Amino acid sequence: MRVKGTCAGAAGERGRRPVVAALMLGMALAALDGTIVSTAVPQIVGDLGGFSVFSWLFAGYLLAVTVTLPVYGKLSDTFGRKPVLLAGIVLFLAGSTLCAGAWNMAALIAFRVVQGLGGGALQGTVQTIAADLYPLKERPRIQARLSTVWAVSAVAGPAIGGLLASYAHWRWIFLINLPVGAVALWLIARHLREPSRTRPAARPRVDWPGALAIFAAGTLLLTALVQGGIAWPWLSAPSLGLFGGSAVLLAVVVAVERRAAEPIIPGWVWRRRTIAAVNLALGALGLLMVAPTVFLPTYAQSVLGLGPIAAGFVLSVMTLSWPVSAALSNRVYTRIGFRQTAIIGITLAGLILLAFPLLPYPGEPWQPALLMLLLGGALGLFQLPLIVGVQSTVGWSERGTTTASVLFCRQVGQSIGAALFGALANGVLSARLGGGDLDSVAHALTDPSSPTAGAAEQLRRAVDAAVDYVYVGAAAAAGVALLVLVFVAPRRFPVIADKPED
Repeated sequence: MRVKGTCAGAAGERGRRPVVAALMLGMALAALDGTIVSTAVPQIVGDLGGFSVFSWLFAGYLLAVTVTLPVYGKLSDTFGRKPVLLAGIVLFLAGSTLCAGAWNMAALIAFRVVQGLGGGALQGTVQTIAADLYPLKERPRIQARLSTVWAVSAVAGPAIGGLLASYAHWRWIFLINLPVGAVALWLIARHLREPSRTRPAARPRVDWPGALAIFAAGTLLLTALVQGGIAWPWLSAPSLGLFGGSAVLLAVVVAVERRAAEPIIPGWVWRRRTIAAVNLALGALGLLMVAPTVFLPTYAQSVLGLGPIAAGFVLSVMTLSWPVSAALSNRVYTRIGFRQTAIIGITLAGLILLAFPLLPYPGEPWQPALLMLLLGGALGLFQLPLIVGVQSTVGWSERGTTTASVLFCRQVGQSIGAALFGALANGVLSARLGGGDLDSVAHALTDPSSPTAGAAEQLRRAVDAAVDYVYVGAAAAAGVALLVLVFVAPRRFPVIADKPED
C-alpha cells in the first residue's frame, strides 16, 4: 500500500489545529474515564448495589481497552485512521449513553466494557494520527499536548467526578462525555484529510480469527491478573484455570497469526530489534507506574494522615513535571539520540524510586511530593523519546500497528504490576500484622469504630513498610527497562526520513 502525502496536508499549522483539538478532546475522553468514575463509586453502589463486584467497573473497561489495541492498530493501517477513530468515538459515546441508563451493577459493568471497546480505538489511533500529523522534529509538540491532557485529566478527573456525584447525579459522569465526544466527532469528520492511497490489487482482508483469539486470550490473562488475590486466592482453581486457558489461547494466537495473510500482530513487531526493545521497555514502565498511581495515595492517607484531596495532590505533582520534561526532551534526543535520552530518564527514575524507602517515618507531605515531581521529569525523558523514536522507524502503513503494540505492552505491564505489587504489599502486611491485606488495613485506619483502630501506629508502620517494598520493586522494573535499552535496543534507531510519500 502506497501513501501519498501525510495527514498534515498542505494547509500547514492552521489546517492542523482543528484536528489537533479533536485529538486532544478524544484523548480527554479516554483519560478522564479512567479517573472520573473512581470518586463516584459510593453513590453508584448506593443506587445500584453490587458492592462485591464494583471493581469490575474499572477492570472491565481496562480489559476491553487493552485487548482491542492491537486490533484497532491493524485496522487503522489497513483501512485508514479516520474511519477507525470515528467508529471508536461513536462506540465510546454509545457505551457512555448506555452507562448513564444502567439499571443495575451488572448492566453498568457490561456497558463499561462497550465503552472500553471504543476507548481502545481512541487511545491507539489518536497517538498514531499525532505521529502522522507532524514530522519528526515537530512531533514532541503534539505529544507534549497529549501528555498535558493526561496530566490535567489525572488531576481534574476525581474532582469533577466528586462534584457531579455530590451536586448532580452519578449518571452525569457518563452523560458529560456526549457533548465532548460530539465536538471531537464533528472536527474529525470535517477536518481530517487522510492521504490518498492507491487501491490494492486485492481487497484487504481482516484477520478476524486472529482478532477473536487475541481478544479471548487477553481477556483470560488480564482477568487472572486483575482478580487474582482479590476475588480468589492465587493458587485456587479459578486462577490456575484462567492462567492455563490463557496459555492455551496464546498458543492458538501464534498458530493463527502465522497462517494469516494479514495478521493482527505481525511477526515483524517482535523480529525488529527496535520495536521489540521499546515494547519491553514500556511494558516495564507500565509495571513501575503502579507504585505511585495505586499505592502512593494509600501511603499519603494511611501513613501521613492526609485527606483524599491532599493525598491526590501528592501524586498529581508528577503529572505537572512529566509533560514539561517530555516537551523539552527533543532538545536532548536530537543531540544524543533516542536511546541515550531514554537511558538517562530511566536511570534517574530508578534512583528516585529507590530514594522513597529512605524517607523518614512518618515524614512530611512535601518529601514524597518532591520525589514525585522529580519522577515525572525523569519519566518524561524516558517515555516520549521511545514513542517518537519507534514511530519514526516505520512508514505510514505500519505506524498504527507499531503504536498499538507499544500501548498494548504498557497496558499489560500495568496489569501485571497491579497483581504483582498487590501480592507483595499484602504479603508484607500479613508478615507484619499476622494477617490482613492493604484494603482492610486502610479501612481500619480510617474507621474509628474498627476493632483494630487502637493499633493505629502499628498499622501505619506496616503500611509504610509495604509501600517501601513496592517502590523497591518498581525500581527493579526500572532496572529491567534499563537493561533492555542497554543490551537489546540498537545504539541508533533506524529512522525513516520524513517524505511526501511513505
